[in-house]
Order: sequence, then structure tokens, then C-alpha cells
Amino acid sequence: MNNITVDLTGKIALITGGGGVLGASMAHALAENGAIVGVLGRTIDKLNEVVNSIQNNGGQAFALQTDVLNEDDLQKVKTHILNKYQKLDILINAAGGNMPGATVGPNQDFFNVNQNDLQKVMDLNIMGTFLPSKVFSELFAKQKNGTIINISSAAADRPLTRVVGYAASKAAIDNFTRWMAVEMATKYGEGIRVNAIAPGFFIGEQNRALLLNDDGNLTTRGEAIIAHTPMGRFGTPDDIQGTLLWLCSEASKFVTGIVIHVDGGFGAKSI
Repeated sequence: MNNITVDLTGKIALITGGGGVLGASMAHALAENGAIVGVLGRTIDKLNEVVNSIQNNGGQAFALQTDVLNEDDLQKVKTHILNKYQKLDILINAAGGNMPGATVGPNQDFFNVNQNDLQKVMDLNIMGTFLPSKVFSELFAKQKNGTIINISSAAADRPLTRVVGYAASKAAIDNFTRWMAVEMATKYGEGIRVNAIAPGFFIGEQNRALLLNDDGNLTTRGEAIIAHTPMGRFGTPDDIQGTLLWLCSEASKFVTGIVIHVDGGFGAKSI
């Protein structure tokens, strides 16, 4: 992974979307620094792969099949955490995604956007962050401490062409992050912090075909993205880890309500 270290020994962390590329990388980073990590998601096989990899590297992790849009599922996870560990320290809201019908294709226009797909994308990205935050922050409120990290996107701050549903929903994540940071700190004390990480462009299962051709060369859209990224490359999962660990550690204890862009300079570049 990387050489960044913080002491998270004994911390209990949950990561929604833990079977995804970025979620798995974050789970590894937390476990390598001493945290006991629960990975949540709908596909248990992917979750078990992450857990086995962490355990094979000497870390502690467990998998819980969970639908982040089902509050009953989340309440069962909370009960499990309380019964086994009596506390929760870190929540990473990494579940999210996009759907073709919620985008405007190369030969389409706005009028072709599918309402049902758009609603699903909004639900997954917004409610998929809201509901875990609601359920698990109740523990933080009682403990008077805890850390929430939401996953935003470069598309939130600078709306990208085509991805109307994804961009709008991630913009809502930024707003919700700031709102909840104020809500938790003013009502339950400075020990509860809420921040977000906004990744730039990382190659994952959902966007691979959009950015890369079958031969591995860049698509037209991939070329445009690299041309607007000063560092001249896509991000790798390890690039997220330093920011993640800082936000989870005491080094950022006076930091709440911010969105940190990890994007190789994409958000800073103009013509």
C-alpha cells in the first residue's frame, strides 16, 4: 500500500461500499494502521475477498451484507457493532454509483435521460449516505465522539457534461457534509467531525469503458480528462489513503465540514 502511518489501534470502523475499488483500498489502509474494519455492501463475495486480503496481511476485518438503502439492515449492523464492540469510531460512506440511463450519451440530449434511473442514482448517492449517517451517528452522539467521511466527487464542484444525475447527487453530498458537520458539533460537541473526500478520476468498474478503449488507450473523454488534469494521470486507490488517514486521526481534530479534493489538480485548471 503506502508508507503513511497513524495510530488507529482499537478503533472500530465501518465502510459502506467496501467491496468497491476505493472502498477496499480504504479498508486496507485503516486495517494496516490498527483499526478493526467492517466492510458493508450488497455482494458478500466481494466483501469476503476484501476481508480475506486484509486478514492475510495481518489486519482485522469483517464483512456484513448490507443494503445502505434499507434502514432495517443498517439497524441490524448497529446492533451487531454494539453487541460485539460496544462502540463505533469511524464511518466511511463510500457506497455510490451511476447508471447509463441517468447520463446523456454521446448521441443523446437531456430529453433522453431516464427518470427512473436518475432517481436510482440520486437515491444511491444521497440516501445511501444519509441513512448510514443517520443510523450510526446516533452512536457518535451518545459517545460524544466519532468521525464521518463522505465520498464526494470532482463532478460535484465542477458539473461534468453528460453525468447529470451523478454530478447533482454528489453536489448534494458536499452540502450535506457541511450541514451535518455543524449539526453534530453544535449539538453533541467537538468530538464528532464530518468531512468529505472528493476524488478526481480513478479507473473503476463503472467508468472503465468510458475512459479506456478495449486496447487500453484513452477514449476521447479520457483524453479530455487527462488534458485537464495538471498531474497528467488518473488517480490510483493509494492516492486516497493519506487524506483518509489524516481525517481519521487526531492530526485533524479541529477540522470539520470540509471537502478535500484528491484530483491531481483537475479542479484548479482552467484555460
